[in-house]
Amino acid sequence: MSGLFTPAIRALILINLAVFLLQLVSGDLLPALFALWPLHHPLFRPWQLVTYAFLHGGWTHIFLNMFALFMFGRALELLWGARRFVFFFLVCVLSAALTQLAVEALTGAQEPVVGASGGVFGVLLAFAWYFPRQKLIVLPIPIPVPAWLFVTGYALVELFSGLARTQQDVAHFAHLGGLLGGVLCILYWRSRRRFGS
Repeated sequence: MSGLFTPAIRALILINLAVFLLQLVSGDLLPALFALWPLHHPLFRPWQLVTYAFLHGGWTHIFLNMFALFMFGRALELLWGARRFVFFFLVCVLSAALTQLAVEALTGAQEPVVGASGGVFGVLLAFAWYFPRQKLIVLPIPIPVPAWLFVTGYALVELFSGLARTQQDVAHFAHLGGLLGGVLCILYWRSRRRFGS
């Protein structure tokens, strides 16, 4: 079983699970300190730009994020190595946080954000970038679709949902920020390789 998990994926999943279990016994303490609060909120602290990604809103939330991280992140870690994968994941987490804060500043939102979804969306983007023709089955529709089409469609749904303000308990723009961070990180790496740095 341990062979299924690459080192970085295993570490990220274990850290997320450990923090979630602490959440369950600590009440509101961990979210107050480590969730991502809006910039103008008195509970906002700079470290929340990263720590929010290790908190979750419930068992379904953490299961879906960790399952997606395992399913799509493993191939990327084998391609890049553990250090580069973790760096990429954290870049996406940070870009998701910055995007969410910008949107909240415009809308005056007061709610905190938790979850690794921004980082996971960056991982989805990278998987589709490097393995675009890999077929995925999106339940409940049992029709295989290429990864590039799945991620493109998912991004469009997130953009529509964010603009239409559907599912207001979901940070759609944080998801899109994670995608954006993934794109910028990959383009930066490609430009360095092109110019021989």
